[in-house]
Amino acid sequence: MTRAQKNFDYGILLMTFVLLCFGVVMVHSASSVLSLRRYADSFYFLKRQILWASVGVILMMILSNYDYHKWRKWAPRLAVVAFVLLVVVLLPGVGRNVNGSKAWLGIGSFGVQPSEFAKLAMILFLAHLLADSKDRMGSFWKGFVPPLFLSLVCVGLVMLEPDLGQSVVIMGTTVILLFAAGARVSHIGSLGGAGLLAFGGLVAAAPYRMDRITSFLNPWKDPLGTGYQIIQSLYAVGSGGLLGLGLGQSRQKYLYLPEPQTDFIYSIISEELGLLGAASVLLLFAVLIWRGLRAAIYAEDEFGALLAVGITGMIGVQVLINVGVVTGSIPATGVTLPFISYGGSSMTLMLAAVGILLNISKQGAPTVR
Repeated sequence: MTRAQKNFDYGILLMTFVLLCFGVVMVHSASSVLSLRRYADSFYFLKRQILWASVGVILMMILSNYDYHKWRKWAPRLAVVAFVLLVVVLLPGVGRNVNGSKAWLGIGSFGVQPSEFAKLAMILFLAHLLADSKDRMGSFWKGFVPPLFLSLVCVGLVMLEPDLGQSVVIMGTTVILLFAAGARVSHIGSLGGAGLLAFGGLVAAAPYRMDRITSFLNPWKDPLGTGYQIIQSLYAVGSGGLLGLGLGQSRQKYLYLPEPQTDFIYSIISEELGLLGAASVLLLFAVLIWRGLRAAIYAEDEFGALLAVGITGMIGVQVLINVGVVTGSIPATGVTLPFISYGGSSMTLMLAAVGILLNISKQGAPTVR
């Protein structure tokens, strides 16, 4: 079978479209009350989500037909652009402060998050770098440290915004890539220990982070303050039961759960569709991740394999963090649920990443699909 005769992995495409369409429905369901109260238009968030989803799908289909090998040439330049944007957003009078984080560039209601672009740019650059470092990955200083240092610089800039959630996603994806590239488990273990110490230092350095930790351990200690969001999320999850209250029947979206269409949309899914609905969403993500890793296994070169692992790992890390926060399993970090949560930057960049993943699967070894 020639390259021109191959089709991309329709499992990846199908799961992405199902999650995307489901997300559009749930964004409207979760945001209709807030949208009506804030903008006098119950379809405000829905219309914007459809717009961004449409732009993202067009971008995904374009990139699915763009030879992923060409990204190696662009990877270093995109990394430089990402670092520049992360610096620019921190400059006085440039970046916009949203919910205490100076993470946005834009004019009026239009804004983009450089950290979202940085996630994909770092995956491209690390895949490019690690593809040529396979023989050196056993060495701590020559193989393990250089890509790790670049990721830490990126994370440091993101933390200055501050945006703990995106920092965790970038580092989590970096660790997955290092492991896939052949890094020693002992080196990764050392990184984990150092990461815990650094995390402790970051928490101690900022009182609001300590509040998040304590509210995670015991949200009822401050039910109207730091623990409020987690408590309302747990109410939503617990109220859903097995089958849920029914689509559109959420009670927590009536201004109990702040911004339910973004980071806590999985709470509304659990409330309205119950355990079966929430578990079905996780099953869709599991299938998508499986197909993504399958594309990595059958990729025709090391760069393609690492790029597929990085994109798939990024999706998996975000799902784990988002669901963990919503269920009170980990501290709140502000990470969206891929393809489902409301948001332009995260939606378009995630769909662009899937487009690259589709192209990798298209050029992989011929297999029964």
